[in-house]
Amino acid sequence: MIEVKDLTKDYGPRRAIDHLNFSVNKGDVVGFLGPNGAGKSTTMKIITGFMAPSSGAASVAGFDVFENPLEVKKRIGYLPETPPVYADMYVRDYLRYVAALKQVPKEKIEKLVDMAIEKTNLGEVQKRLIHHLSKGFKQRVGIAQAIVSDPEVLILDEPTVGLDPKQVAEIRDLIKALKGQHTIILSTHILPEVQATCEKIIIINKGKIVIQDSIHHLATMEKGQSRLTIRLRKDVDDMKKVLGDIREVVGLHMGASHKEWRLDVQGGEEIIEAISSRLVNNGLGLIELSPSKLDLEDVFLKLTYGQSGGPA
Repeated sequence: MIEVKDLTKDYGPRRAIDHLNFSVNKGDVVGFLGPNGAGKSTTMKIITGFMAPSSGAASVAGFDVFENPLEVKKRIGYLPETPPVYADMYVRDYLRYVAALKQVPKEKIEKLVDMAIEKTNLGEVQKRLIHHLSKGFKQRVGIAQAIVSDPEVLILDEPTVGLDPKQVAEIRDLIKALKGQHTIILSTHILPEVQATCEKIIIINKGKIVIQDSIHHLATMEKGQSRLTIRLRKDVDDMKKVLGDIREVVGLHMGASHKEWRLDVQGGEEIIEAISSRLVNNGLGLIELSPSKLDLEDVFLKLTYGQSGGPA
């Protein structure tokens, strides 16, 4: 459905994206994830034809984004980070206007506007000026304009940015409801957003893709690796000195104090037993040792900062 090959974009001497290659199959719901400034929005703008790349190519449904821009735009619904709404228009009139711009046949416009309003729960505000709507409703209008032509592909760039928790939950539920009806790319830097709505993930950092896989596989990508949360009665200034010869300990991170530590370990119960024995035998007063599997946040931090504990 979407193919990106060697996509590169330079802003003067700065390279925003660097030879990106990825594909999205029909019906996929893909999270495009990365820190702020990683190149997510630049990539989305190129795929939608809003911006030209410095080199490389992108295609949607077999049509090149720049050789056949109209064919591509017919198949894409795009919600940029700032919703492209006209504040002085009424909601329903605005959606009619967008449908006409997208060359929806006249006889289908009202039906598709009704569909967009129903899916985004805008019925109660459809006759109100957009200017008078809350930010959450404006975001819904932005999504409605993206789906009003019933496109094959939806590209949503930071759809919940700036919303309150209730509005965030509502937008997430809306995105879930659109699954199976569209191929969706959700660009965000918010991890719960991806976990709540997506099945696959592409992580980008400093303009380069660091991994693309299913969320389930990413969360268990380091098979057998666990995180131990440890609380001690005594301070430990150098945990590496205490556990450094246990090779299965692959990461050490101090918590709020020298009494609290997080360990990344490779192995099973025998390794946990060896660590607990070492701490007890050193008279450190082991109060808590809680194992847990690494989650998506750990994987994300490791891939974007080079360590599972976060930035230095």
